Amino acid sequence: MSKVILVDKNDRALGVGEKLRVHRDGKLHRAFSVFVFNSKGEILLQKRAKSKYHSGGLWTNACCSHPLTRKNIRNEAKKRLKEEMGIECELEKIFSFVYKAKVRELTEYELDHVFCGKFDGNPKINLEEAEDWKWMNFKKLKEDVRKNPQKYTYWFRLILKNCGDEFFKQRRLQK
Repeated sequence: MSKVILVDKNDRALGVGEKLRVHRDGKLHRAFSVFVFNSKGEILLQKRAKSKYHSGGLWTNACCSHPLTRKNIRNEAKKRLKEEMGIECELEKIFSFVYKAKVRELTEYELDHVFCGKFDGNPKINLEEAEDWKWMNFKKLKEDVRKNPQKYTYWFRLILKNCGDEFFKQRRLQK
């Protein structure tokens, strides 16, 4: 059984819990989200595998998961990005935030650490994690999320909405 790290709102570890049970009970736990941009300023999206325990078949950021240990979260995010998308790149931590959302019979209650990286090329996806991927123009992405929010994961829409265009413009243009 997969475990997640239970935390308080200040990201102090309180223990561990079985992943599915934590999501059923709606307990706050540590997570991370990775955004990857290419040199054209496009954002990498993955379509979650339909077999995922929630949000399967929805588009989202390049990689999202839960750290498996209490070690360096950036290293865990880099490792997971390689496992899910076959990508190796440096990651910069941008910010953290807490959100709570009902996802069918589960509750996502996460302290999410958001990272950004640069990568040019084509990912080699792990089909157990992602069923598709694409590079997308940021302006077109924002418009599609506005028109078709049901195609995207909750946390992805929340990050896009709360960060604003200027935030993502800075990340896309960084070399």
